Amino acid sequence: MTRFRCLPMDPEAASRFRTSRRDDRGGIIQTREVDGPGYPCRACLRLGQPGEVMLLASWDLPLPQGPYWTPSPVFLHAHDCAGAALEDALPETVLVNSIISPRHYDAAGMCLYELGIVVPGEEAEAALRARLDDPRVAYVNIHTARPGCWLTRVEKA
Repeated sequence: MTRFRCLPMDPEAASRFRTSRRDDRGGIIQTREVDGPGYPCRACLRLGQPGEVMLLASWDLPLPQGPYWTPSPVFLHAHDCAGAALEDALPETVLVNSIISPRHYDAAGMCLYELGIVVPGEEAEAALRARLDDPRVAYVNIHTARPGCWLTRVEKA
């Protein structure tokens, strides 16, 4: 069984967003108070709690580069929050989603279409583990399946 780690957005991007209040597209970062579900923090990989203030920004994903590169809307806590990789477990931000889309890439950043799947968040770990055994997989970006927002990057441990 292949071990893995889930990575949050890089701390430099989170700090830049909190300080500048401008996102990677040059837009003004939106502020939202958590008033229900749907506020997954990409900086700490935890859900925002009612009353917390979250930022909503467009983030230029660091991977993949090339033809599959894409920006993504992301929420993050307005305050500093500890972001660390999770080892051999998916974050709650993935597990609570009704439907997610893991996107598998090789070392050159090319999408491995035949490994693509859409599953409920609670079923994602088994599907992910089965595909991480493929030697071509360098990393996986997990997105929400409906709006397509990035949730976490998964790398083999």
